[in-house]
Amino acid sequence: MNTPPVKRRTDPERALQRRNQVLEAAALCFARSGFHGASMAEISRQAGMSAGHIYNYFDSKDAIILAFVEREAEYISGLLRDLDSSPDPLQAMLDDVAHHVAESLDPQPWHVPLEMYAEASRNPVIAAKLKEVDERSHRQLRELVKRGREMRQLPVDEALLDGRVHTLVTFFNGLPVRGIQRPDMNRDGLVEGFSRVMQALLMS
Repeated sequence: MNTPPVKRRTDPERALQRRNQVLEAAALCFARSGFHGASMAEISRQAGMSAGHIYNYFDSKDAIILAFVEREAEYISGLLRDLDSSPDPLQAMLDDVAHHVAESLDPQPWHVPLEMYAEASRNPVIAAKLKEVDERSHRQLRELVKRGREMRQLPVDEALLDGRVHTLVTFFNGLPVRGIQRPDMNRDGLVEGFSRVMQALLMS
């Protein structure tokens, strides 16, 4: 078994650029070959750098998946911060339904979340990281839902809030799978259905 080369110091900005280059290459390889089918050699070819060079930034494929998990968490956290700056976060969520449905059905990002979840079912390290970032985003979203419901003088007990947030996230997490099964479905009808469900979950 080959030992990964010793990591060398790199300029932080260049290192970040290289890490992103590896992640973009890995996303393409995972889409084409799956997580286990894609080798570090394949990823290095796609990235246009040597396998030894990749080990300066990621010591394994697990490390690459963990980086995708953290990247997704940062993206979701940014969305939630934007909602938090809205005077009415619940209405802002409803106003953004069409955008987020379309984004979830976009073929490009499908492979990364699906590979993350599939690997988490086998790998306890990935599962633990997914649980950690989900708990973080769950707390953020629950606070937003709580604030919006308090504005409307609706119940905000903890069990109710947790149930509504879990249900909402479950609906959105299922979109990529449904998109694979029925890529030709009517998106306008889907958006209308999501809007109704979200209004019932958030505002009743």
